[in-house]
Amino acid sequence: METRAPYVLIGAFVLAVAAAVFGFVYWLSNVGGLGERTPYRVQFENSVSGMLVGAAVLFNGIRVGEVTSLDLDPEHPSRIVATVAVATGTPVRADTKAGIDFQGISGVAVVTLNGGDPKAPRLVSTDGKPPVIAADPMAWQTMTQAARTVLQRLDNILAENQTAFKTAIANISTFAEALGRNSARIDGIVVGLERMTGGGAAAAAAAVYDLTAPREFPPLGKAPPKAQLGVGDPTAVLMLDSQRIVVRPDAPKDASFADAKWSDNVPKLVQSKLIQAIENSNYFTAVGRQSDGLTNDFQLAIDVRTFQISTRPSVRAEVELSAKIVGDNGRIVASRVFRNTVPTEVTDAAAAAAALDRAFGQAAAELVAWAAQAI
Repeated sequence: METRAPYVLIGAFVLAVAAAVFGFVYWLSNVGGLGERTPYRVQFENSVSGMLVGAAVLFNGIRVGEVTSLDLDPEHPSRIVATVAVATGTPVRADTKAGIDFQGISGVAVVTLNGGDPKAPRLVSTDGKPPVIAADPMAWQTMTQAARTVLQRLDNILAENQTAFKTAIANISTFAEALGRNSARIDGIVVGLERMTGGGAAAAAAAVYDLTAPREFPPLGKAPPKAQLGVGDPTAVLMLDSQRIVVRPDAPKDASFADAKWSDNVPKLVQSKLIQAIENSNYFTAVGRQSDGLTNDFQLAIDVRTFQISTRPSVRAEVELSAKIVGDNGRIVASRVFRNTVPTEVTDAAAAAAALDRAFGQAAAELVAWAAQAI
């Protein structure tokens, strides 16, 4: 028994090695890259630097074979014919294109096969030789050659524009010298740019003025009307349709007028204060803006004709409003022009705004009483 034991172990070892060899051969034939292959010829029209026998063949990025040989075409010295072995199931079509790509840091060259129309026929041999796949004419161009081409073009551009570059450099030098001579003024220029773009120190807040809606009105000669009144959007010429305090014909000399303004455009401000005045009077059952879509019994249409400080022949605040009352049938019930003048001494924007506020208050009070009387 002791004599037979070594033979049993040796026999088992030999059988295991044989099984491993057969398994390796099976794997190599079916999985490891030696399965059934279909040969193709790939024609490159120029250099294939970096391409070696055994290089991978990729179909849409998936490895399907390898390069089996690289040969020169005797009839075309610039043509390289690479024979590749591709897995038989690979869908190589008549319009499949070949190319060269580089993988990894070392830049190993591989043959690439790109798709094709699914309806195109399979690529088959017609002369008993492996079918030919046409390579991209630019497939030969390596990264080094591409870099050389770019550098050559850049060199040509520099040579052609040498004079222009010299002129540009000279202009930059001249500009730098000018900046050096005027360095003391640079700070002032920067401050001016900051002001222009809204930067720098915060500007002083502009003076904003408002109008006062009157609370006292002339007595009515009858009972207040039980009606709902809508105030339409007032109209005005472009000069008055702004927030500016208008002074005519002489421009104001006081600096306070530069930034002074009303709290809203004059027509909108007049409309808002007239609505407040009508509400203060309690003459109507309800009042609102006509643009709010309310169903009103009457509409008050206002045209702002004058809203300014006049400096000739005497200084005075002038407010002139044209008012029309329109019925729900679209007919004008009544119309009137209200013109009020307040003598004043305009020393600054605040005095001008106060004078215009008094003139507007008188005109608005008369207008509200007239509207209640006319309806």
